[in-house]
Amino acid sequence: MRNEVPGPNALKLMEERNRYVPRGISYSYPLFVKEAKGAMLTDVDDNQFIDFAGGIGVANAGHCPEQVVNAVKEQLDRYIHTNINTAMYEPYVRLAHELSDLTPGDFPKKTMFANSGAEAVENALKIARRYTKRTGIIGLECAFHGRTLMTMSLTSKYKPYKNGFGPFAPEVYRVPSAYCYRCYFGLSYPSCEMQCVKNLARFFVAETSAENIAALIVEPVQGEGGFLVPPPEYLPGLKEICSKHGIMFVADEIQSGFGRTGKMFAVEHFNVVPDLMTIAKSLAAGFPISAVTGRAEVMEACDPGEIGGTYGGNPLSCVAGLQVIDMMKKEDLPGRAAKIGSLIVHKMQELQEKYPVIGDVRGLGAMVGIELVKDLKTKEPAKELTGRLAKECFKRGLVILTAGIYSNVVRVLCPLVITDEQLNEAMVIMEDALEEVCKA
Repeated sequence: MRNEVPGPNALKLMEERNRYVPRGISYSYPLFVKEAKGAMLTDVDDNQFIDFAGGIGVANAGHCPEQVVNAVKEQLDRYIHTNINTAMYEPYVRLAHELSDLTPGDFPKKTMFANSGAEAVENALKIARRYTKRTGIIGLECAFHGRTLMTMSLTSKYKPYKNGFGPFAPEVYRVPSAYCYRCYFGLSYPSCEMQCVKNLARFFVAETSAENIAALIVEPVQGEGGFLVPPPEYLPGLKEICSKHGIMFVADEIQSGFGRTGKMFAVEHFNVVPDLMTIAKSLAAGFPISAVTGRAEVMEACDPGEIGGTYGGNPLSCVAGLQVIDMMKKEDLPGRAAKIGSLIVHKMQELQEKYPVIGDVRGLGAMVGIELVKDLKTKEPAKELTGRLAKECFKRGLVILTAGIYSNVVRVLCPLVITDEQLNEAMVIMEDALEEVCKA
């Protein structure tokens, strides 16, 4: 039997939070975690929840994996911080080596580390500008890259991420993404003949010259934008145009990487090799670290001191990252992601027949999005219903996240170590919650 949610301990902490934490730090639920293990969360009132949020895609290897915890404990007894620019250490070099081998591309690669996904994007674009000696950056509609100046400028969803925070970084351009369910051009795949790719040629005439563009940055599967999976021709088409014009193709794999889509990185599904790749989130099972990995000659464009930072590549995070990579390989977590995704998509497509509020079910591996609409013909977004669904799931013991430029997409980011029993229970909760909100 579940305790009251939120319970007295959570309510007390919420009162304190409201007093001392600014409201700009959002929260999805009145949930305060006491313990997290695998794919389960236990709150301060001993309620248990199946976690379909995974720390927003950070817990692909599960919460507190024993292998990672033990390695970090050992490292704690050696040293915590020295700064890589002052006194170097082996874990930084070893993790850079692993990522250079792990990422797509049969050519020499190098890796730098930072702290967050936004920092990785900022540095990738700095490096691209330095290498190409150009200044323009192209992003996509429905993109999310972060909340710093450059990454906020690239992010497409205006509210809440950009509203009132201008002016934005100059020479940032935007082109339509492959949102097939809501095609920018009003067309349908495959008869559309990939107008979203062809549009880039027009862009170089109407907006700016290709010779001005340093980089095109793409999430292979757009995350906050609504878990948008492009057609197979989309990324190769963009990459071909970039290669033709000497533009760096930057793959933002911060959310889609580390086994989430059924392969180690989402670009592998499309046989695309980026010039630069940004990595973060599940790289270190929750320890803060991010990376830029790319062609060695591109990464070498910067002189000493031009990239880096005080905490970038912290030893504890590097040790955790090495263990996560080992887990991914030994336990075949990408393979597990493919099975998880297949089960969820199949179940949600069954529910789609029963509940017409489900407009679209899409995904790649265990990165699954369910878009809710008020009407299947008009596709009017059902933002309020999506919010109610999330609350009903929470009441029943399932933590889910919403996404999408219209905030009407349920996204699945469960840890890849989730058991079949937990997964099946989550699907039962989802169906019960859908039934409840559709009655209202």
